Amino acid sequence: MTTHIFARAALVGAGALALLGPLTAGTAVASSAGEQGGARIMAAPYAVTPYETVNVRTGPARPFPSVGTVAAGETRGAYCWEFGEPVSDYGFTNRVWVKLAEGYVSAVYLKGDEYGGLPASASC
Repeated sequence: MTTHIFARAALVGAGALALLGPLTAGTAVASSAGEQGGARIMAAPYAVTPYETVNVRTGPARPFPSVGTVAAGETRGAYCWEFGEPVSDYGFTNRVWVKLAEGYVSAVYLKGDEYGGLPASASC
């Protein structure tokens, strides 16, 4: 009887692993693709797209170190926005910075409204 219960538990466990297998593989693919920006959209509740290449910084101001860039037209996942250093460009001034997985970008360079297309209620 103990062997029968053990065998049933092994089958149930194998079935669970079979179900998790595709999820785990999908997550691994999403992680590697995330370095290119595609999968990060799925991980974050919002998506933003810059109309020109924009610096990604560790905080919501230009003095914070740059950790990379997001190319013009490349959509990235975004979590929230917060007020930071005002940035002026193309005749617009905005102090909203949008939080991505890799850091912050100024909303002045993002398509959409003054919040980079995020809801006004999505503040950090």
